[in-house]
Parts: sequence; C-alpha cells; structure tokens
Amino acid sequence: MNTTSQSPSVVATHDHPHENLDRSLRAVVARMTAGVSPHSAGEAWNDWALHLTRSPGRQLELVERAQHNAAKLMTCWMRGMEADPDDAPFKPKLHDHRFTDETWQNAPFRIWQQSFLATQDWWDAATEKMSGEIGQDADRTRFQARQMLDLVSPSNFPWTNPEIIAATMKCGGANLIEGAAHFTQDMMQTLTQIHKPPPDGYQVGKDIACTPGNVVFRNDLFELIQYSPQTPKVHAEPILFIPAWIMKYYILDLSPHNSMINYLVGQGFTVFMISWCNPGAEHAEWSLEDYRKDGVMAALDVINTIVPDQKVHANGYCLGGTMLAITAATMAREGDDRFASITLMAAQIDFAEAGELLLFVDESQVAFVEDLMWAQGYLDRPQMTRTFASIRAEDLIYTRAVRRYFLGQDDLPTDIGVWNGDTTRMPARMHSEYLRGLFLENRLSAGRFAVDGRVIALKDISTPMFVVGTETDHIAPWQSVYKTRLFTDADLTFVLTNGGHNGGIISEPDHVGRHYRMDRRESGALYKGPDGWRDQNAPITGSWWPAFASWLVTHSSKKTKPPTMSKSLCAAPGEYVHQM
Repeated sequence: MNTTSQSPSVVATHDHPHENLDRSLRAVVARMTAGVSPHSAGEAWNDWALHLTRSPGRQLELVERAQHNAAKLMTCWMRGMEADPDDAPFKPKLHDHRFTDETWQNAPFRIWQQSFLATQDWWDAATEKMSGEIGQDADRTRFQARQMLDLVSPSNFPWTNPEIIAATMKCGGANLIEGAAHFTQDMMQTLTQIHKPPPDGYQVGKDIACTPGNVVFRNDLFELIQYSPQTPKVHAEPILFIPAWIMKYYILDLSPHNSMINYLVGQGFTVFMISWCNPGAEHAEWSLEDYRKDGVMAALDVINTIVPDQKVHANGYCLGGTMLAITAATMAREGDDRFASITLMAAQIDFAEAGELLLFVDESQVAFVEDLMWAQGYLDRPQMTRTFASIRAEDLIYTRAVRRYFLGQDDLPTDIGVWNGDTTRMPARMHSEYLRGLFLENRLSAGRFAVDGRVIALKDISTPMFVVGTETDHIAPWQSVYKTRLFTDADLTFVLTNGGHNGGIISEPDHVGRHYRMDRRESGALYKGPDGWRDQNAPITGSWWPAFASWLVTHSSKKTKPPTMSKSLCAAPGEYVHQM
C-alpha cells in the first residue's frame, strides 16, 4: 500500500516509448549532475538576475560594498607583516577550517586569503533576497555562488596554499607523489563503486557492531536483533530501535565504548534493533507503507511474542524517527497502545525548515531524481552523500581533498569513518514518496498524510515523547526537530545537544566537551519558540545519555528477570548488515 497515495510510482512502465526515451535521457543527465536539475539552477539565476536589473538601489549598494571591501583589502595589504591576525577585516565562517594554519597570516598568503573572503562577503550580499524574488531561488543562488567560490579558494591550489608549499619543501615533493596515489585510488573507487574493505581493528561484527546478541527474525525487508542481557535483572519494557534505511544501523552500535546499544543494555534494558535490507533494483516498488507495516509493525509483533504483555519503548533515528512518528499516529488512530514511550533522535516531522536540503527539493529536482531512480530502480547512497557533503563543501570536500591529495596525508581510520563509507541504497518508490509526500508537500505536519486511505494526525499521539536535536545538524536542523513540540500535545521532553547529526547522537558519558540543554513540556502546555527555549535553558555539562536512561526508567515498571533469548537465526550483527 502506498501511504502517499497521490504520488505515482516512479518505476511504472509507460505505454509510449517516446516518454521512456525522454526519461532515459534525463536519467543520463542526472547521473552526470549528481541528481541536480540544471533547470532548477538556471531558473534560480534567472529570477535573481531579473530582479537585480530592476533594482538600481541594490546595484548601487553592491557597488559601494565592492568599493569598501577593496579599501579594506588595500589597508590590509599596506600593513603587511605588521597586521594583527585578530584585526583581519574578513574572517572565515564558523565551519570553515581552510585558513586556520598560522602561515596564512604571512605575505603574500594573507592578501590572497583576505581577497577570497572579501569576494565571498560581496557574493553573500549580492545574493540576499530582493523584494519579489522567490525565497528558494534566493537561497539557491547564494548556495551555488558559495559552491563556485569554494572551488577557486586559494587553499585548493598548491602554489597559493602555504601549508602545501611548506610540506612540499620539507618532504622534497614526496607528499605530492603520495597524494597522487590517493587521488588515483579514490578515482578508481568512484568509477567502480567497489567498497573498500575496513582497516584492521574495524571489522563489522568483531570490532564494531559487536554488542552480543542474536538475529531472532528475518523477512525480505529487515532482520530483528535481540541483544543479550548484561545485568541480572532488566526493566520490564523492552526498547525497539528503528534506524534510518539511508544508513546501516550500527551507527548506534559502534565501538563498545561509544555504542548506544551497549550502554543501554548495560543499564538494564532489553534492546531490539531493526537492521534493514540494502535494497537493489528488484526492490524498486517497496513503499513507505511497506517499511511501516512489514518493518516497524512486524518488529513490534515479534517483540510482543518474546516479551508478552509488556509495552515497548520505541526509538527512531533520523528517517527512522519520521517513520516512527507516522507509525505512532496510525496506532493512536486505531487505538493501539503498545508503545510505552516514543523517542525521536535528529528526526523531523515537519519539513518547512529542513535547512539547505530544501535547496534540492522542488518539482523539477524531484522529477529529475525520479528519472534517475526509474533507470536504476533505487537511489544509491553515494548520490545522497554528495548532496550532504556539498552543504558543507568547504570542510567536507575541499579541506579533506587538500589534506589527502596535496599534503599526502591518509585518512585516519575511525569507527564512524568506516560506518560512513558503508553505503546503502533506497528503493525508488519509497524515496519518491518520501521526497514528495514529506519534503516537497510537507503532508505529515499539515494533516494531509494518509495511511490506509485515511489521514493521520500527530496530535492523536498521547504517549510520552523524548525528542533530541543537535546544535550543528546540517541534515535535520534542530529548529526543525524542535517543531515536534508544535505539532504534538503529548508530554514531551526536548534535549538539545552539541555536535552534528551523527556526532551529537553518539555522545557517550566519557566523551570530552559534551553538553546539552533539557526541558520538559507537560501535555497541553503552551508553545514556546526554539530560540526562546534555548535562551531559557542553560547548558548542562556532560552526555545526554544518562539523562535519557533516567527518563526511560521513570516510564518503565519494576525490574524483572531478563526474557528468554528467542530462537537464533544467526549471531548479531546478522547478514543484512554485510550487504553491499
């Protein structure tokens, strides 16, 4: 059943061969552009240019800004070596680490750096929204201008980057030879899409994703892992984790010291984990409803047979949290009260403020991606990875490229790095429904999302909720995650933790430099905006995990003997996690 029934299947066979010809051609172009629609980009620049030509005041303002920036650069150049780095007229943005090395303050690198930042400042002003301009077009032109500037940054070239020059002189050019080898390796991997084997000490199932347990259920869509108890008694209510199918589940079960699963099992909880199948072209027709019914609901039914007569704490991460919200609202509509609590981690139920990912979602963009998926049967993870990386290109693309290709430094192996390279795919129909029904049309929070032909309402959810946002999340901005408070009426505890989409969630108690803010909204309380909420809640030093465990305890009954481990199909982490 298609939950967003108004969305057509993107893999349906079309009767007229001319239409298939058109889609095939667009799919070829989509592969070349990483799924970015040239029409959307051109339309945005056309909108910007037409409004600028009829805005002489804005044109004069930009001329004056260029003159002022040039004057600041001249002053900086005349002061030369005597200039104080703290007095630089232009400074990098928060996540821009390209110019942190102190050698950038030496001549002539300082003037090159300042010239680049001055140009960046001018384009930021030039792409500010003008009266009458479509807001998404303004954001898109700013984003694309930033992408073009990042490409020509002086930090990207060996003859204008003092770090590269110093490394080359010190190593006699060996860094460039090593960098060329890295570039060749990466290019071959990009062309062949062959997964690199994990480095020693980072084997899945041995070093990471290694919390003991068994696969107790398997269907075509997922495996269900039951983790072995680590305490003599456990809380009666088990926990079900629903990860996003855009990633392998073991982001929540990395190394033993930073595994959220291992931590909660050690705190006396019975934990179950969904491990999704990595779909191929033969699964193109899998829908969002399949993931709800044959995924989440099937897992819940299995847990009810292993731990009978007990409610279940449900925890959804990222897209898995969105699916959990859909499931919970559907269950509330049908009088199904099997959830003891609902936890949403870096998950959105409203997509009106989904950050710069919205720049990749309009009718033209979605149709372009649909054509790509129509040809493939799925959307490959590298195609999504490029989108996520481009949002923070200066740090996630260019800084890494300089370090790897010009400085000759290899990537240091980490558990999260191994996980990040363990890519997955998404079925064509499901992803089309997700892009259209949730991102493009925002049906869930608008009360227009149907399950089994009937609209569901988030306000029907009465189960206690624990919602986590992360401060620097560029995939699910915390202000967007916070809006769960606006569209639900249940008793809700909101946590804002430092870190990004993954790093903020993986926040083990011994992790240095962690802090979080936390506040409870009782059922029926008045709404408070995100900025006001943040200002009224001071940071608490440490990890949010102990606070979460304590919250789960308050919504659990007394401890009991651990449930019997169900019949094992194989040992954790199972078979699906190894699918390439």
